[in-house]
Amino acid sequence: MDRRRFLLTSLAGTLATPLGVQAQKPPRLCFLTFDPGTPQANRFGPFFNRLRDLGYVDGQTIIIDYLSAEGRGERFADLAGECLRRKAHVIVVTTTPAARAAKNATRTVPIVMIPLGDPVATGLVASLARPGGNVTGQTFMASGLAAKRLGLLKEAVQGSRECS
Repeated sequence: MDRRRFLLTSLAGTLATPLGVQAQKPPRLCFLTFDPGTPQANRFGPFFNRLRDLGYVDGQTIIIDYLSAEGRGERFADLAGECLRRKAHVIVVTTTPAARAAKNATRTVPIVMIPLGDPVATGLVASLARPGGNVTGQTFMASGLAAKRLGLLKEAVQGSRECS
């Protein structure tokens, strides 16, 4: 019985140490966007709201670095490097060029796409089911859906002509 108690106490101590360290130094999220201005006030509101719902408070339980290319896509490579210099635990990207720059900059830091175009066609991930590597997230499109969407649009247009 003493051996079990010793093992459980040792395990609890091992697990508690990283939690205490993390409580002192919150994780760092690097948010790369094309848009100038404050990301929280625009189309990314649901992302930041969900972080708050999960208990993340910027400056307290997480540090969020907002880096904008200010409309100049060629800046993403430098911004991705800046994320690594700041020792980001995760990089969130909002455009395909930002995702490419982050993927070229690191193979270890997780990269999360906020809905992009087709990450398979652009080579960001191997497949939607098994992205592989360090890039994951959401997509607006999948190449197989594009033809279906076009077909539905065609039907809707034809249907509206018949109704007139």
